[in-house]
Amino acid sequence: MSTDPSTERYEVIIPVEDGDIDSLGHVNNTVYLRWVQDAAVAHWNSAATPEELASLVWVVVRHEIDYKHAAMPGDRIVARTWVGPATRLSFDRYTEILRQRDRRLLARARTVWVPLDPGMRRPCEVPDAVRARWAVPKDAAGEEAR
Repeated sequence: MSTDPSTERYEVIIPVEDGDIDSLGHVNNTVYLRWVQDAAVAHWNSAATPEELASLVWVVVRHEIDYKHAAMPGDRIVARTWVGPATRLSFDRYTEILRQRDRRLLARARTVWVPLDPGMRRPCEVPDAVRARWAVPKDAAGEEAR
């Protein structure tokens, strides 16, 4: 695996908040999607260069998520994310949601992100330099996340 922080797995710790709990007494499924997005944004903000941050903003165009086990009140969550393959117009990103105390897999997701030109707020191509620095080959993308 690369030693470049843009392609390393990135982890963020998230406490389960009271507002995350639904009427069934566990974390609502929509909260997992928020965690997936929050982890991706935190990774981009932590590893992107100032030029990358200034030239691109990202939006999700597709979420695929598999729910395995429920997160409960009092849990602390590890959202672990990493980038996958990129095309001229999009990036795949993988995320695993784990319970911190035992690292049990609670959910896994694949998302497709599209860059926007921040001034025009319209989709744009993934710049070659961003693709070269952030993307990993399809066969090395961590398909174990699926």
